[in-house]
Amino acid sequence: MDQQRHGIGLTGFASLPAADPAALSSADLQGLERVRELLSGKRLALLTGAGLSTDSGIPDYRGPDAVPRSPMTYQEFVRDDANRQRYWARNHIGWSHLRHADPNPGHTAAAELERRGLLTGLITQNVDRLHEDAGSRNVIDLHGRYDRVVCLDCKRTYTRRLLAGVLEELNPGFLARATTSGLVEMAPDADATVEDIALISSFVVAACPACSGILKPDFVYFGENVPKERAEAAYTMVDIAEALLVAGSSLTVMSGLRFVRHAAKDGKPVVIINRGGTRGDQYATIKLDAGVSEALTWLAAELPDL
Repeated sequence: MDQQRHGIGLTGFASLPAADPAALSSADLQGLERVRELLSGKRLALLTGAGLSTDSGIPDYRGPDAVPRSPMTYQEFVRDDANRQRYWARNHIGWSHLRHADPNPGHTAAAELERRGLLTGLITQNVDRLHEDAGSRNVIDLHGRYDRVVCLDCKRTYTRRLLAGVLEELNPGFLARATTSGLVEMAPDADATVEDIALISSFVVAACPACSGILKPDFVYFGENVPKERAEAAYTMVDIAEALLVAGSSLTVMSGLRFVRHAAKDGKPVVIINRGGTRGDQYATIKLDAGVSEALTWLAAELPDL
């Protein structure tokens, strides 16, 4: 890729410094040699999770260093005006104050695997769009995308950038007050932790411009289901592949774990690369505890052409 496109992906939600690639240990390299031997000559389906985007400065929920959090559920969001007010106020702060996230070498490696024809496609549990920024084309955003909002009533969609402008007009001076109120940290869903309850309660939430309905980020909340057609498309990617490679997912939620179970049930090799244990380890042909970006970069360079 000749030039990075800044701010197209997570567009403002990164809160950690981007990580420089770490050197692979001798144990990592030995494990990767085994992975190369297993996957050589096979077309792969690639499933990625939050552990890949942490190197771009995006915090995750379940990594070894993740801070315990309680993300808002879909049910909490839709049933209560105050919950929506709190969510959008904190989200607006995160959108406006945090730096842009860029793809890291792991995203670039995934795009290279696709360019070389080694992938049937890429399924990501991330909503940051960094795979697309890195050049991947055949991507299923399993949990949706941050750069879009949807009306729950009329189903129209709008860009998150457009909504930011609307929220600015509805809440003049809000961000200036937020700057001095104490922004504590950012969650992976851009829900900024803010202690100033009065500030949050002053926030005016935007309604759908077309029907005055409820606007919601166009991604799957906890307690919400992945759309059926999206899940079926992901299953197809796994079905036409000869092996499944999982990179940077703890597989804690069933939306990702089901593809591992599906591949294993069909007798296909499953390789899991992740820092720490995963819920799918029992189904893995090889489980490698290694840096995800570094491992994908190595595989993109070392796997032979088909």
